[in-house]
Parts: sequence; structure tokens; C-alpha cells
Amino acid sequence: MSSLPSRLLRSYNDLWRISPSHIMRNFYGRENGTGLDNIIKKQENCFAKRDQGTQINMIRSMSVWQRNYFNSRCKSDKCKQDNLTAVLHGIEDLRLEQRPIPTISEDEVLIAMDCVGICGSDIHYWVNGRIGHFVLTKPMIIGHESSGVITKVGSRVRNLVVGDRVAMEPGIPCGNCELCKIGKYNLCPDMVFCATPPYDGNLTRYYKQAAHFCFKLPDHVTMEEGALLEPLSVGVHACRRADVGLGSKVLILGAGTIGLVSLIAAQSMGATEIMITDLLQDRLTIAEELGATHTLLLKRDDSLEEILECVRQTMNGEPDKSIDCCGAESSTRLAIMATRSGGVVVVVGMGAEEMKLPLLNALIREVDIRGVFRYCNDYAGALALVASGQANVKRLVTHHFDITETEKAFETSRCGLGGPIKVMIHVQPRDTNNPVKF
Repeated sequence: MSSLPSRLLRSYNDLWRISPSHIMRNFYGRENGTGLDNIIKKQENCFAKRDQGTQINMIRSMSVWQRNYFNSRCKSDKCKQDNLTAVLHGIEDLRLEQRPIPTISEDEVLIAMDCVGICGSDIHYWVNGRIGHFVLTKPMIIGHESSGVITKVGSRVRNLVVGDRVAMEPGIPCGNCELCKIGKYNLCPDMVFCATPPYDGNLTRYYKQAAHFCFKLPDHVTMEEGALLEPLSVGVHACRRADVGLGSKVLILGAGTIGLVSLIAAQSMGATEIMITDLLQDRLTIAEELGATHTLLLKRDDSLEEILECVRQTMNGEPDKSIDCCGAESSTRLAIMATRSGGVVVVVGMGAEEMKLPLLNALIREVDIRGVFRYCNDYAGALALVASGQANVKRLVTHHFDITETEKAFETSRCGLGGPIKVMIHVQPRDTNNPVKF
């Protein structure tokens, strides 16, 4: 018994005290029906005749029983009363308010949110009310880097049970368009993405999610690490788009969260030399801790020629892959000019809609310029990196706030108070669902 997961022990103790007939009736939702009494009788006899060890094994497969028993518990008045939610009403107008708890469909799960990280896009919507053609036109729940615990599952869900700790991939594609069918679902024109107008995010106590876009966390992975799978997936996708592989020499421009997760991903994919640049030394110090082979502190008045020469001398040549995580015109220009002929430039950071770039230089040297938009089939790989210990994303979390301190958390992230990298908002008290303290 002591070796069983705590979730299973809770399920076992609860099921031991109630009859299988209660569970079956709850599942079928009626007291009488064709064949129901016979089913109940068979289940009772089967369960009662087994020894305790066999009953425990039966409980391991009782996803339907667990689901409906705990679903009934989640209908309590306490659950219904509190769904504190962070809602963006307009530019710098972020409010905490109560929202109804969502009703799930047969393919969805209801999640008690635990951790939600603040992303640069969240700050953009808060400060500017838009990113490109995504414009805030009505109140929107903010947040999309998240993890939580399942409290309810739909009738057709088979891969998850109540009590599972999960990370959530925040974009749900249509699944029917040509782009979805060829595996590029991140480009789906009908994508429903958390906290991207007009769709709500998940900085809320309860959130519903499509079950097949939930990723169960191993017991040793914390909720904070689960939330960080979202930005890590961006880094994984960027490195895949850049074709980073064994022996790659990589230049990363920008040592914010996305630059640092790109560093982590590039290392895991076999890059042997990685230089990362930034305007802030504190960020470069973290990059060194994470394994960057070279760091370069830039100054705003540095000339392009000076930076290019420094990159070449430090890396003993030109990088074959450059990943621009800033999105500023100057950094994208630098990425193109710094990359060796025949190499690849990947632009991750989103800047102005139009830029003046040295495209002729890229053309005559066959430097490929590729865009990155979110991620696609990268969450599982990101989770594998964290679970195996190859990706130390814990170091990225610099600040912690309770959901009641959401506005303070946003101010910290925007103003750079205390050198933030990743600001984490806790919807539940810290470490409530962590097997060990974060």
C-alpha cells in the first residue's frame, strides 16, 4: 500500500467506503435501466470476492468509477463559489473577478489551475492591447503558460483521470483544415489559443481543456516545470526549424525566457558551440549557468561591424544557425549578417510588421530565413527533456506571486523589478501539488 501513488490511495480509500452499485448508478445516471441491475450485481460479486491486493489492482483500472465519484464531489457548493479570474478589460486595466466554472464536453477535462507563468505576449496585450492583427476588443482572461490538476473528466476521456497533474498545450486547432492534416496545426486559421483575442486564457481557478492537449506530468516534475513546458516548446520548435543538430554552431540573440529555452533546446539537440547575446549582464550570467559556451554583452551604441567581428573572433568563425529571440530590426539584421553562407536564420521574436533587412545579402549567400509561430508537436519532446533532467528550466523562475497579486506580478515583469526572467503566478498555494518543494 505504501508504494502506491497518493492519488490511487485516495481513490482506494474512497471506493472502499462506498458500494460498487453506488458508482455504477452514478455512472449510468439512473436507478433503473435495461440490464443495469445485472451489471451492478456482477460488479459487486466480482469486487467482493477479491482479496485486498486484487481489489487495488482493479481500482487502478477504475477510471470510470474514479471519474464519476470525484465528479460528484466536485459539485459541492465550495467548488461552485470560487473561480477567481484575472481579466484584461483594456490597456493597463487588469481586474480580478469571479467567473462561472466552465461546463465541460465529453472530450474535455476540468482543471484546477495551479501555476501560470507570465509571457511577453501577456505584457504586450496589457500594455498595448494588441499584437499585430490580434486586437483586444472585449474583456479577455489572460494567461496561457500553465499547469493544474484534473478535477473532472468528460465521458469519452480515456487517457486521464481525476487527480492527474497536467501541463496544458494552450492552442486547440480545428483538426480538419489542410494545415492540420499535414501536421502544421500551429498555422491553423481557426486555432483557438489561450489569451489571444478573442479567446480567453487560463489565469483562473478552474479551466476546461481538450483532453488530448493535456500532458500528464511524472511524479518528480513540479507544477512550475509543467507551466514552463510552454516556452520550452517554443525553444524546441525554433531549434527544429533551424535544423540544429550534432556539431551545430548556434548564435542566439536575446537572453530572455525564449532565448534561454532556445539555449537549453539547442544543447539537447547536439549543438557544440552556443553564443548568446543580451543588453543585460544578469541574463547572460544565467545563460552561462545553463551552459552557454559564449556570452556577449551588447551596448546600444555598438556598431554592426563591431558586433560581427566579435562574434567571428569568439566563435572562431561564423555560426551556421542564428536564432533571433528579440524581433527588433537591428537583431534580425545582425542574425542575417552573422550567419555563414548556406546557414539558417530563425526569427522567433515578434517586432514591427515591416522591417528594412539585408535580403540581397541573404539571397546571394543562400541564407535561409525562417519564421517561428508558437510550436507544433513539440510539447511531448519538451516534457521528455524536463523529465529526463536535460532541461533545467527551474533556473528560469525568478519571482513568485499569488493570484491575488496578479497586477503586482505584471508590474514586476514589465518593469524588470529584481531582474525577472520568468514570473510565476500561483493559483493555489505554492507546492500544494508538488511531490517535493520547488
